[in-house]
Amino acid sequence: MGSDDWGSCSDNEDYFQDRNEDDDEEDCYSSGFLSKLQFRKDISKARWVDDLAMAEVVEKKGKMWVTMGIVRNGNTYCSIEETLFLIEIGALHVLDGNDIHLSLKELYEKLSNGKSGCYWELFEVYKHLRSLGYVVGRHGIPWSVKGQQMKSGTCSLEGSQESNEMLEMEPKDENSVIELFNNMQITDVSPAFNVYLPNSKFRKSSPGDPSFVLYISRCSPPSRVEIEALERKHGAIPFKFCHVENGRVSFFSFAKTELPVLP
Repeated sequence: MGSDDWGSCSDNEDYFQDRNEDDDEEDCYSSGFLSKLQFRKDISKARWVDDLAMAEVVEKKGKMWVTMGIVRNGNTYCSIEETLFLIEIGALHVLDGNDIHLSLKELYEKLSNGKSGCYWELFEVYKHLRSLGYVVGRHGIPWSVKGQQMKSGTCSLEGSQESNEMLEMEPKDENSVIELFNNMQITDVSPAFNVYLPNSKFRKSSPGDPSFVLYISRCSPPSRVEIEALERKHGAIPFKFCHVENGRVSFFSFAKTELPVLP
């Protein structure tokens, strides 16, 4: 089994622009570390929900919402990586429960507290892929689920009994956001994102199979046993690995190679 280098990408390389977007949307994706906020004419608004560690969108502007956020009972919720990305590109304002504007620094602090199912390297990967124009969603978290409702607009990623009761589900519905996030584990090799090629016909209600599933390799490379297990798990859906070191995002995959038998 040999290594197939899918590509190493640094943050200062060129990025892909989706030419199907309007002119105002073309500035939505930018490469490089976005240390300074960008400013846009059309800005959406969201309210941060601490119990959920996500932002509930209250005012949508722009076409980006076709591929951003998960939908539950008609409401759109952004994960923290989506929230940070949209704030960095100047496309989103986030308020707290008291309608006080949350700064980018405050959202970075929420990322670092470990309650969101995300961490800094994962955010860097997400930002890099979105900057290249890919459609990116959390692996194992459906974009849209019919019948799933937020009773009070909040739920917990920690899965406490009190917070779980806030999530009202249809009978026998096993797609609870809480359960899905609780099942996510940050290990040496863990599934992170479903990645789709840019597609103007993308629909959250029927996204189809991803172009590939992306795994994050935090320490040592995956073993052969792990790779073979993933091949059985995903079947025909490709999967790739990603590693972040010193801000550099690298992607790689493996391919089987038949070596000739030497005499």
